[in-house]
Amino acid sequence: MASHRRPKQPSRTRVTVLTATAAAAVALTSQTAQADPKPTKSEVKAKVDKLYHEAEAATEKYNQSKERQDKLKEEVDNLQDKVARGQEDLNDLRGELGSVASAQYRSGGIDPSVQLFLSADPDSYLDKAGAIDQLSAKQAESLQKIQAKQRTLAQQRAEATDKLADLEDVRQELGDKKKKFQGKLAEAQRLLNTLTAAEREEMREKEQRASRASSERVELGNEKPASGRGAAALSAAATQIGKPYISGATGPNAYDCSGLTQWAFAQAGVSISRTTFTQHNDGTKIYSKSQLKPGDMVFFNNLAHVGFYAGNNQVLHAPKPGANVRYESMDYMGTFQFGVRV
Repeated sequence: MASHRRPKQPSRTRVTVLTATAAAAVALTSQTAQADPKPTKSEVKAKVDKLYHEAEAATEKYNQSKERQDKLKEEVDNLQDKVARGQEDLNDLRGELGSVASAQYRSGGIDPSVQLFLSADPDSYLDKAGAIDQLSAKQAESLQKIQAKQRTLAQQRAEATDKLADLEDVRQELGDKKKKFQGKLAEAQRLLNTLTAAEREEMREKEQRASRASSERVELGNEKPASGRGAAALSAAATQIGKPYISGATGPNAYDCSGLTQWAFAQAGVSISRTTFTQHNDGTKIYSKSQLKPGDMVFFNNLAHVGFYAGNNQVLHAPKPGANVRYESMDYMGTFQFGVRV
């Protein structure tokens, strides 16, 4: 005889678990469908270029702190040398005064004028009395010199202490800025590593072709330089075409943007400062692109980048990590700020 028992209904707990599991599966499928797809090569390149620009701005700030550190260190060294020399002078003055005191002690500690009065040779009294007056004046002068030297040394030591504290602050700041630009470069490299080896090689070859083309086929026109010093610096920079960009480098084997301009002007016998944040004050500003002449420095992107205007809308510069010194159209340089004629 067949059984007519009703099938057992699933418990409320089991229904709840099954429902939750199904909902989770649906949500996971939805999230997978909505997940961001892997960025394309062009998207990676755009992000990497942006990071390189940010790294360059951080590099210039690092260079600025490094320049300040070097200046402070030189000031501290000079102060410490002055303190050392001042201490030697003070020791000599104290030695002279000590010699006089020792002589008086050996003579019995009697006031020299009394000793002279009791002298067995009264004929030379007046001459010797005059010598004693001079000796007393000399002693007083020595004491005054010692006091003045002590005050000077105290001031120099206090100044050196303050400079050393400033130097320590700048060193800390320097470390922070170095971490920042290194972090940007590392992030750019992580993005590049998401590409295949073939895609990375294609990007590298494209950069190399751009560098070769800049030296082989660039048309600079016939514009005349407005400054002999600028023209000489531009000629020097042109000899460095093909050398790599490296953050913080000042030549002669590699450069960052402001390292190239500083090196080039040095070859022209002109000393300019180290970073974009100070080089823009090293000459006369030119605000109109139409007024630029070959040899003028040109600044872009909130002072984050500098190069030389070379003529026909071309800039000679050290572009970015992974690229070499080359000519490039101003149309691809970012936001133009102004030129500077040295």
